[in-house]
Amino acid sequence: MAATVRADLARALAAGFLAGEWTRNGLVASGAVVLGRRTAWLRTLATQALELYPRPPHDRPRELAVILRSLPAAEKAVAVGPVTQPVAPTRMVTNRWALPQLDDLASVAAFLDVTAAELDWFADPRRWARAAEEPRLQHYRVSHRTAPSGAIRVLEAPKPRLRAIQRLLLDQVVSRIPPHDAARGFRPGGSVRSYAVPHAGRPIVLRLDLEAFFASVSVSRVYGIWRTAGYPEPVAHCLAGLTTCVLPRSAWRAVPRPGEDELLDAHWRLGRRLAAPHLPQGAPTSPALANLTAYGLDVRLTALARSWGGRYTRYADDLAFSGEAGWGHGTSRLLDAIEEIVRDEGFRLNPRKTGVMPRGGRQRLAGLVVNERPRVPREEVDLLRAILHNCRRHGPSTQNRDQVPAFEEHLRGRVSWVAQHDPVRGARLLAELDAIDWSR
Repeated sequence: MAATVRADLARALAAGFLAGEWTRNGLVASGAVVLGRRTAWLRTLATQALELYPRPPHDRPRELAVILRSLPAAEKAVAVGPVTQPVAPTRMVTNRWALPQLDDLASVAAFLDVTAAELDWFADPRRWARAAEEPRLQHYRVSHRTAPSGAIRVLEAPKPRLRAIQRLLLDQVVSRIPPHDAARGFRPGGSVRSYAVPHAGRPIVLRLDLEAFFASVSVSRVYGIWRTAGYPEPVAHCLAGLTTCVLPRSAWRAVPRPGEDELLDAHWRLGRRLAAPHLPQGAPTSPALANLTAYGLDVRLTALARSWGGRYTRYADDLAFSGEAGWGHGTSRLLDAIEEIVRDEGFRLNPRKTGVMPRGGRQRLAGLVVNERPRVPREEVDLLRAILHNCRRHGPSTQNRDQVPAFEEHLRGRVSWVAQHDPVRGARLLAELDAIDWSR
């Protein structure tokens, strides 16, 4: 019976209740204004609402409307409509991380220094971008590249104004919400090294990869982050819209299919994920938000690793486990348990990138060899040394065979990467780099 209650009546009653005094008499008076008259069932509805909500849910008007439709007293309101449709005032009722106070859409617009119309345009609540053919009507520049595995990666980079909005949200809001300790990337103090160090010198190391990590994070999960942060429903919906996107159909048509037949299923799944609102790979907010949406995953995988006497860390979509020598006899059972948890948390493992690495072979995580301590592979260091040596002898132009832009900065970055993990070798490479004549 309650399912036949008009949705507009439930929304109007929820808004009216929240605008008035949160007592039985207050709710009855507010409801009478919405209905245009007093009814016998309205007092019963108010009593039932107060039993469920001792305090007014100022951050949850939509939830309140849904609950009101389901209450027994609402059965008397079948086919009844509101004579007025008030707007529910909203505000934050919790703020555990001392985030900016954003009580409604007006405060969001003021915080981001945009107009109400611009806020609606950038948040795109109706997801008009999916059908937009004209690039000027799209908020993201879409590109693609082929990964070393042969898979096609789709990059969605926000245009300058939206990027500035997302950067502000990252710096002032998202970065203040702590991820799980196992998340070692895209957080203050996080690094590839901090991801790899716990697994150095361990008898068994497991490496796994999440398929299409950012695209797998749906808008509903991002909305959940903003609600957990304490923002009321309308604000959380708006912030979720500002930090997620849908790939235009025209952009997906321009993405090539992978060359290997084995990759076609994963490519099809990627297309399905990108067609729905998701975290864009290329937005400044996406890595931190992805960390937060994976909080439950990190909790469960940390507990699983500990139950096996091992360790777990994650760097974006890279998962690492390590344990004692006995793990080698039960690894398949552990992998099955990991896969079940990953799937239950809404993600999917990439089986092509799963590796079981005993100490007798090379144990490599995120480009570092961890058999003894995290270090850059020797052959990579030797190759870099040879390039620097040839640059000094024959000139940098002879070594930039791939026409890398800003070749000096490119090499300096590679030297810094080595120096982070081996200061002695890094210092020698830096001396070679500084001796190069870049005018040649």
